[in-house]
Amino acid sequence: MLSSKITRLLNARTEPIQIGIIGAGAMGKGILYQTLTTPGVACVALCDIRVDVAVACALELGIDHAVVESVTQLEDAVRTRKVAICADGLFLSDSTSVEILVEASSAITEGARFVTRAIETGKHVVLMNAEIDLAFGTHFLQLAEEHGVVVTSCDGDQHGVLKRQIDDMNLWGFETVMAGNIKGFLDRYANPTTIIPEADKRKLNYKMCTAYTDGTKLCIEMALIANALGLKTPLPGMTGPRADHVDEVLSLFDFENIRASGKPVVDYILGARPGGGVYSVGYHDHPFQSFMMNYYKMGDGPFYVFYRPYHLCHVESIASIVMPVLDKTALLTPSQGIQTDTFAYAKKDLRPGEMLDGIGGHACYGLIENVDDPATHPGLQICVAEDVRLKNPIKKDQPILLADVEVDPLREDFKLRELAVAASRNG
Repeated sequence: MLSSKITRLLNARTEPIQIGIIGAGAMGKGILYQTLTTPGVACVALCDIRVDVAVACALELGIDHAVVESVTQLEDAVRTRKVAICADGLFLSDSTSVEILVEASSAITEGARFVTRAIETGKHVVLMNAEIDLAFGTHFLQLAEEHGVVVTSCDGDQHGVLKRQIDDMNLWGFETVMAGNIKGFLDRYANPTTIIPEADKRKLNYKMCTAYTDGTKLCIEMALIANALGLKTPLPGMTGPRADHVDEVLSLFDFENIRASGKPVVDYILGARPGGGVYSVGYHDHPFQSFMMNYYKMGDGPFYVFYRPYHLCHVESIASIVMPVLDKTALLTPSQGIQTDTFAYAKKDLRPGEMLDGIGGHACYGLIENVDDPATHPGLQICVAEDVRLKNPIKKDQPILLADVEVDPLREDFKLRELAVAASRNG
């Protein structure tokens, strides 16, 4: 068992693994808590642009801390066994006390800057920031290989949980046919104003909650698992049939044709139980295995649904955080290049001169699409669709293309995107 291996390796260390966390939102706070309850790890630094939010996290969890304003002060705090709290993520990237950096903010350009510096200074990196993971992940992977460190997606979110499930399924001899998500509710036109009651109930940032509701986050996460395993989407945004329970999956898709195409896919079901779960579909046709799978109440085959009724986000994060340090193992990387990506579509009729407000905003949602060549795909990648001005009118539900917006080639996120595209093509 992986947990037994991790426990053994942690026990063999004389000092805990020293973790730096950027982002004190829901995920960052959760990971901070996990470092308190998992033996053999310790958070030594917590960063958030809103220092008061990071301080509030430390106070709520009873953590001795010190607010610092330089790398030197950060190191001093660590030596006195206090968690250093700061507003600048580069302090963590530059610190010699941080062994592994967890990027759990929602920042795009700034988050990528912190990750790049951390890799260049010889740190392993875990990405709980799925947006920069998708937009720039191939570049991060290439950079990490050049510097002899690991960069990986974090466990706990659906793509990480799916990766572990499919690894098991493949180990058992089942061929991957589908990686699937279970989404409870979808409203493509949700925005940070209409979402306020739901976001307040769940104590979520309004744009983040909007991205969950309008399906952008779903598409980003499924693109991540697709780019790790070489999967495709059956159509832009996937199909997402409604279901009452995940047990219905085999009747909702034509798995014979999917397998015959030679292109396993990502998809999801909508409104099904168990809420919060994930599933994968595997193929196996040996008579002995078919007989035993039927005996194990898994159906007649040759297609089988494996599902998990939950994903636990920060609770499950620790394995993916410690394994890069313990034995340089990554949970999930875009090892297959940019096979799919998530592109911007208009939430409403948009006029020339309007400024797009990115993921979880009023102007656009993201749909996963297949990518034959990332250098020639015409779409505007959703993760760089903030603070860009439209040149052309776009009708509701139409794709927003790169040709439709004013692009500043010197803008940091667009430059990073070019590096990611180049890394994908060269990989």
